[in-house]
Amino acid sequence: MGDRTFNIKNRSTVHLVFVFLQWREQYDLGPGSVVRKISKTRCHVNQKSRCGRLCLSLWGRTVGRFTIAAKHHITIAEVYESELVDIEKAIAHYEQAADYYKGEESNSSANKCLLKVASYSAQLEQYQKAIEIYEQVGTNTMDNPLLKYSAKEYFFKASLCHFIVDELNAKLAVEKYEEMFPAFSDSRECKLLKKLLEAHEEQNSEAFTEAVKEFDSVSRLDQWLTTMLLRIKKTIQGDAGDLK
Repeated sequence: MGDRTFNIKNRSTVHLVFVFLQWREQYDLGPGSVVRKISKTRCHVNQKSRCGRLCLSLWGRTVGRFTIAAKHHITIAEVYESELVDIEKAIAHYEQAADYYKGEESNSSANKCLLKVASYSAQLEQYQKAIEIYEQVGTNTMDNPLLKYSAKEYFFKASLCHFIVDELNAKLAVEKYEEMFPAFSDSRECKLLKKLLEAHEEQNSEAFTEAVKEFDSVSRLDQWLTTMLLRIKKTIQGDAGDLK
């Protein structure tokens, strides 16, 4: 591998890469352990980030298999989301893992990574990015006999992201998803969306809350859905900002 691969402007970063890869070989460290060691190294955070990316790149090339490289990126993403609490870096690694899985035509595994990206993107208020992923995964699964029932969830989440941005966008999105996937029309998720749209149009926070409670009594809301619904509800004038 020639110097061009590294674009060596910072020799200390390159030195760190080979030190950590030597540790991997000497102590049989997994990718998560190497990244944890990198995170504890006394150097600038950007240098740590470059070092981590180069280690993973070399790891993937050494192994020569996209699936293995994808798993390494997932491991690193999990370290960033649970231990280092850097969601943007976790997103980047999940995206890279998805790309590697696509390279092996492992679409189911790629979708799992993309759904992580969509979930975190919405939390970071990157709604358009989340919408595109939910629509893509929903479209890919709605014709699969084994996965089509999950499509309603993805279209539901895409609709909520639309709703946070603009009520009209959400209405048009729901209509589009119903046309694309007729089974969506009869789902509890779609019926909830229509009740929420009506309540929001009337600026009726009580009706909004009651619709959410009714849905929650059958299908328990997770933290992500609760967060998105609260963001929508806060756009109703005079709203107290809760779902109680």
